[in-house]
Amino acid sequence: MPFTVAIVGRPNVGKSTLFNRLVGRKLAIVHDLPGITRDRREGRASLMGVDFQVVDTAGFEELGGDSIEARMRFQTDRAVEEADVALLLIDARAGVTPLDRHFADHLRKAKTPVILVANKCEGKAGAPGLYEAYGLGMGEPVPVSAEHGEGMYELFEALMPHAQKAGVVLDDEDEDEFPPFPDETAEAAEAEVESDPGRPLTMVIVGRPNVGKSTLGNQLLGEERLLTGPEAGLTRDAIGVEWIHGGRAVKLVDTAGLRRKANIYDAVEKLSVANTLESIRRAEVVVLVMDAAQILDKQDLTILRLIADEGRALVVAVNKWDVVENPQVALGRLRDRLETSAPQVKGVRTVTMSALNGRGIPQLMDAVIDSWTVWNRRIPTAQLNRWLAEVIERHPPPALPGGRRYKIRYITQVKARPPTFALFATKPDELPESYVRYLVNGLREAFDLKGVPIRLFVRGGRNPYADKGA
Repeated sequence: MPFTVAIVGRPNVGKSTLFNRLVGRKLAIVHDLPGITRDRREGRASLMGVDFQVVDTAGFEELGGDSIEARMRFQTDRAVEEADVALLLIDARAGVTPLDRHFADHLRKAKTPVILVANKCEGKAGAPGLYEAYGLGMGEPVPVSAEHGEGMYELFEALMPHAQKAGVVLDDEDEDEFPPFPDETAEAAEAEVESDPGRPLTMVIVGRPNVGKSTLGNQLLGEERLLTGPEAGLTRDAIGVEWIHGGRAVKLVDTAGLRRKANIYDAVEKLSVANTLESIRRAEVVVLVMDAAQILDKQDLTILRLIADEGRALVVAVNKWDVVENPQVALGRLRDRLETSAPQVKGVRTVTMSALNGRGIPQLMDAVIDSWTVWNRRIPTAQLNRWLAEVIERHPPPALPGGRRYKIRYITQVKARPPTFALFATKPDELPESYVRYLVNGLREAFDLKGVPIRLFVRGGRNPYADKGA
């Protein structure tokens, strides 16, 4: 029986969104209308390399008898009973409600251990609800944003004691023995299977309203396939069209414009924005289109950071470049702004273009393919560790309290799409964030990972690959 996690809570707190985040696919329907989920839904989930079974449940209701709600409640109780641990989700933006308190008391009587999770903690709006959650008496709440993928490492750390109790084997916490390199042949066999060359590359076009996204789509497709016009907000749904570029299948997705959240009141626009965000999550390469007259304004940077947080490959396309009066000055301003405001995608590929007359379109597609290639790149472990040894010798990490040397043992790439690395070290919590950034920048420069997000997780104990040799 695999390690099993049940997600529970009152209706509409984000249980299905968290379920979809953990399983990595949109299996559960997500909607503002409470009560969409009525039965248990199970899926195979993975978090930081640990696989487990996750169960999405119906929202807790107080109704009894033989009503639908009562039967839903029974299924939820069964899911909790059969799980190794339950996640009690609350909506931090709404705060702790009487129904949350009622079901916290109900779960306290169960034998299954419970982890309190405060969802929707992105930004500052969830802070009051997060602090209020301490009053439920269920320990320290784990702040997450299931929609944006924030707080997943903190959730991983909260789950791990229960996983170990259920028999999940984690890293050996030996801090003295330096692990040997894994066998490169074994590592290659475990590498991700390359994408089917016949499968279309998913390219999503995003940006503020009226910057020329649909016009760009039509220029790429060579036909008036997408509705265009001077009015902002013509595109409401994400439109996907497949075509062939240079002998390669590409699926182009045109999306609704993303305005500042404070300016969105219409329910249809809210659904359009949600659809655009989902398209970004499913993308391989995202083309961020901006207006040359307003290069990298605040909303452009917000969208760029969202793309980076989702780990997508990125290309910046500056449209309407043909009307710029001083191109060199404008280009210098763009590069300076990217350097200072978007370090997480340092070296991002930037193309100046005109969607209306087709200028820069070939260069745009070259940048898309280049960014996709880097996003999929894998680096051999031995090569990574030779680089690591040189980096540490040139700039060793700060000493631990008492003058003890901080020991970094090993680095390996755990996945691509985006490039993701695990660094094994003593006292992982004490490695300064500044040194982690130094290593990320070094990886970017040494292995030509420019313009894509890089994930680097610092772990303690022996590395899990040490005993997987031939």
